Amino acid sequence: MLVWIYRLLSAAAAAGALFRGYAVWAALLIGLGVFAGLNLLFALFWVCVARTVDKTRPIQEQKAIYRRGVADIAGWLCSLAHVHTELRGKELLPKEGRFLLVCNHRAAFDPIVKAHELRDYNLAFITKPSNLEIPLIAPLAYGAGFIPLNRENDREALKSILQAIDYLKRDLCSIAVYPEGTRTKTGKLLPFHAGSFKIAQKARVPVVVAAIQGTENVGRNFPFRRTDVKLDILETIPAAEVTAAKTQELSARCRRRIAEHLGEEVGE
Repeated sequence: MLVWIYRLLSAAAAAGALFRGYAVWAALLIGLGVFAGLNLLFALFWVCVARTVDKTRPIQEQKAIYRRGVADIAGWLCSLAHVHTELRGKELLPKEGRFLLVCNHRAAFDPIVKAHELRDYNLAFITKPSNLEIPLIAPLAYGAGFIPLNRENDREALKSILQAIDYLKRDLCSIAVYPEGTRTKTGKLLPFHAGSFKIAQKARVPVVVAAIQGTENVGRNFPFRRTDVKLDILETIPAAEVTAAKTQELSARCRRRIAEHLGEEVGE
């Protein structure tokens, strides 16, 4: 929405320049300049806010402005990339309380889409450490509860899992994780890491199962073509069922549900 406002203001500036007698090329440059300037101001504002985040330790409380920053920047990036998302099954999300969201992972744009579309659910992601080094959005994401997970170091990975459990237990935020552990290179669903589900079991929260399609096309469509993305909430597994099940059973159930939705064979 914000980018569309910027576009309208830029178009108005260009039209005003034409009305005042500027050449078409000059009016076009003025419009582009206004658009670039407005986006730069937006980015600079959040850069200043991001500098207030302390990334040296896990957060003890979550400031609303960091959540707002992640959601606003995610929406901004979706608009700039011409991403149009159809969110289906939103009514299946828990009406109250925290949850663990699990989803397939197709592209780097996956968490950006979810951060924008599910902004009302205070969702933080477990992500690879390098993602929390990206300028602008990374410090805000950390302040909003995003957690780096180093899969190459078992001790550090365990700390991250315990941190996620702590955030859920303290009602700090809901947590999203990609059980595949990495993005698929073929478009086909990868095997799940069952350990991801221990987060929900230890925190005693529901598991929300989701599927995403279309984000893998953002790179090839940018900057001129629109990308249609489908984000489907497939089911919510109640906390009682989550804690009663074995992690392998829970992992297989969620993977099977996503695979069926994507029209893939259910193999492990």
